[in-house]
Amino acid sequence: MSDSVGSRNLGNCSAEKTARRVPRGQKRREEIAAIAERIFLERGFTETTMQFVAVRAGASKETLYRHFGNKEELFAEIVRRRSTRITGGQDGELDMNGTPREVLGSLGRNLLQFLTRADSLSFYRIMVAEAARVPDLGRIFYAQGPARVLGEVARYLGCATRRGELRCPEPELAAKLFLGAILANHQVLGLVAPGLEPFKGKKMRAHAEEAVSLFLARYGPSPSGAGSV
Repeated sequence: MSDSVGSRNLGNCSAEKTARRVPRGQKRREEIAAIAERIFLERGFTETTMQFVAVRAGASKETLYRHFGNKEELFAEIVRRRSTRITGGQDGELDMNGTPREVLGSLGRNLLQFLTRADSLSFYRIMVAEAARVPDLGRIFYAQGPARVLGEVARYLGCATRRGELRCPEPELAAKLFLGAILANHQVLGLVAPGLEPFKGKKMRAHAEEAVSLFLARYGPSPSGAGSV
């Protein structure tokens, strides 16, 4: 995957999506991926085998390999599925025509709620522990997780800028700053000191709203419509 999320088509701002062709056996594929996700959380990547996943899923190895060519491909599907829960929608795509406050507010709340959950923190710990031994694992995780979310946010910011709703001359940089403001130190606290500072409900929503307001104060349109960057 390219280091730049700009490789995605930032020019496509249409809210319309082409009809999603559902492959044969898609439901079964999703069932297997959900079961495999639980196994990865229980055992880690190294100790998880395709044979073990097949047994737990009640599938033959042939069926498993037909849906996922290898364990790395299965892991990539799991990470991609998790990232779509953050950006939302059937395909994990943001609403390119939504207003900045609505889209960024919803994204911010989803991001905080998802990434501070116990299973997400466990997943992240597993990744940090195993990426040093399996470098490709880290690259898969970044490409299908953080980079995919970053690319989707940058694409939205570019679209909103072209409509005059935002002023983001560098959408990727602005996206990184927004995501950083949302996460702040809450994910780190959850990883190293869970429960030290309870963070949910009203506090979580207030944090997301403040981060959006901070972002819009910098990147929102100028009141007069002049002085755009």
